[in-house]
Amino acid sequence: MAPSRRSTHPLPRDGSGDDRTRYASGTPWEPKVGYSRALRVGSHIYVSGTTATGPDGSVVGRGDAYAQTVQALDNVERALTALGSRREEIVRVRVYVTDMGDFEAIARALAERFGEVRPANTLVQVAALIDPAMKVEIDADAEVPAER
Repeated sequence: MAPSRRSTHPLPRDGSGDDRTRYASGTPWEPKVGYSRALRVGSHIYVSGTTATGPDGSVVGRGDAYAQTVQALDNVERALTALGSRREEIVRVRVYVTDMGDFEAIARALAERFGEVRPANTLVQVAALIDPAMKVEIDADAEVPAER
């Protein structure tokens, strides 16, 4: 599989007066399903459910919930950076896990990244993710200060 192409693209105005910019990570799922990895509308950034995929689209950290959480967070942060934000501006995360037995490993990775940020957080166990090797999926919302 070819390396992913990451880019940002302005979206047409929808009449609301907000400028919309999307971030595409280059994974095959975004165009296939019809969504953006992340979308910025004014000062709000919405990052879609993000898994532990590497640049080539393969699952990083197979069997390791901690490594997958770290990779998913890296991918979330990459999207935020592309849209002019950073981890400290995340206000909410939602974490979907396939096995609550992985809670300690996932919580450790989250605490390492968000120890001082402390966004609102929901953690939910789900039956499965799109690939059986995936243990964690994370989405995030961020607020960009008005001066940016």
